Amino acid sequence: MTIHPTAYPDVRCTPQWLARLGYLQKGLQDIQYQVMGASAEEQAGIPLTEGVMADELPINYRTPAIVEYDGTTDPQDHLSRFENAALLHRYINGIKCRVFITNFAQAAQQWFNQLPPAVIGSFHEFCSLFLHKFASNRKHRKTKLNLFSIHQKEGEPLKEYLQHFNMAALEVPSTTQEVTPSAFAQGLLDRDFYKSLAKKPATKFDALLARAAKYINMEDAQSSKREGRRNRW
Repeated sequence: MTIHPTAYPDVRCTPQWLARLGYLQKGLQDIQYQVMGASAEEQAGIPLTEGVMADELPINYRTPAIVEYDGTTDPQDHLSRFENAALLHRYINGIKCRVFITNFAQAAQQWFNQLPPAVIGSFHEFCSLFLHKFASNRKHRKTKLNLFSIHQKEGEPLKEYLQHFNMAALEVPSTTQEVTPSAFAQGLLDRDFYKSLAKKPATKFDALLARAAKYINMEDAQSSKREGRRNRW
């Protein structure tokens, strides 16, 4: 049903009257959708449910500074960054869903546009669909065994090997204080620090780091001494 301004000849078409007219027409459309058994979101083809769309943006809303997701990188990494931002801004369920969409690009945006109407009723449901769709892009999670494949290269200072090993250990969340020293020692070249660990193994990685610092300082001092000799020549 459409209400025409000409049906009310005694009423001037003021901006206020036209705004009221649009509001009434929207209300009639909503009633028609309810009678037909479908929500406005379903009629419009929006993947989000009416409940998700109903949550209002906070007055001080700010868009989170997150890199767009185009469907080619690890979805779990992107989701984790977004959830951190959502926690900071205290987004509620519906806001999370709608803001999450704003970071989609290319393949991710195309996937969302092709979802069935009103299929997402919560952020939890959205996450499940998102992770399932882009599961093939998830990184291979490293295990403790990967640490035993790291070796100190010939000529590589102890400091650099330690940095290399620590970076790899960060990607293994299940690493324990007991396993890490064994993996680290196995990858060392047969030098002074390796011989020290062979005589007295470190049972905790923190203790190993404290002992390694002494040998790193010694290597740095020896390197500075050699550099000084070259400069004199």
